[in-house]
Amino acid sequence: MTLFDLKGRVAIVTGGNGGIGLGMAKGLAGAGAAVVVVGRNDKKNKEAAKELEKLGVAVSTQVVDVAKEAGCRKMAEEARKAHGRIDILVNNAGTNIRKQPQEYTDEEWHLLIDTNLTSAFHCSRAVYETMKAGGGGKIINIGSMMSIFGASFTAPYAATKGGMVQMTRAFACAWAKDNIQVNAVLPGWIDTDLTRKAREQVGGLHERVLARTPAGRWGTPDDHAGIAVFLGGPGSDFVTGTAIPVDGGYSVQG
Repeated sequence: MTLFDLKGRVAIVTGGNGGIGLGMAKGLAGAGAAVVVVGRNDKKNKEAAKELEKLGVAVSTQVVDVAKEAGCRKMAEEARKAHGRIDILVNNAGTNIRKQPQEYTDEEWHLLIDTNLTSAFHCSRAVYETMKAGGGGKIINIGSMMSIFGASFTAPYAATKGGMVQMTRAFACAWAKDNIQVNAVLPGWIDTDLTRKAREQVGGLHERVLARTPAGRWGTPDDHAGIAVFLGGPGSDFVTGTAIPVDGGYSVQG
């Protein structure tokens, strides 16, 4: 057995056209997996696909609103038709709105819950039967440092990312009998479009992150390629229900 060889496997990556999602997609493709890039921006999806195709794997794209159950079921069906199977799902789609708790509208609360958490629930259920019929699979849910810590400006987002970890544990318990391993990745402070906005909106954030991170830098999307390969392949066949920080030591710094 080659523990980190994903040839012949098919991975769906939601939010896979940029940031951490694209970093993970690169890792999966580099290990040989065919990749389905899912995102709401068709142009960005196709640009990401061109980048992944350079790694010599089959790539397809889908424009999907993963907050809608019907969209997730269509996503899974089209991926199965295009590639014949589904082995890996990365639930990465997400967004954030930064305000103090009393300032959020109900619409903003529901947008974040649906985009970040409900989407992962729908997508996971959508691929379940295909994974089960294929003998097993891997689901990788993207949490956050906000799965662990609190912050005054991110109450709904933190609720979704804390929920992502608990949902990961529940799915892991439910689907272990079907040889489906479900794990979460908790990115630290990663240099993406989302966190660039955070640095604009939260004074002193950049300096505080550098001071607390033992690695002495912000992470990059490509720092998540390796964990995607590990959790997406046979090397993690006895690993399920975990939440693994990829944070340069941020979460363990006293």
